Amino acid sequence: MLRWTVTFIILAIVAGIFGFGGIAAGAASIAKILFFIFIVLFIISLITGRKKI
Repeated sequence: MLRWTVTFIILAIVAGIFGFGGIAAGAASIAKILFFIFIVLFIISLITGRKKI
């Protein structure tokens, strides 16, 4: 999921450089949402930890 976030960030930067404001804003918002989802899942995995069998 972090890979998708980085992909959308790069897409937003490239679109911003070429002047496509709407596309850049959309890609940046998608990247922001995916980043926060990744952070939440990471924190949940830290809290639950690895269980021994």
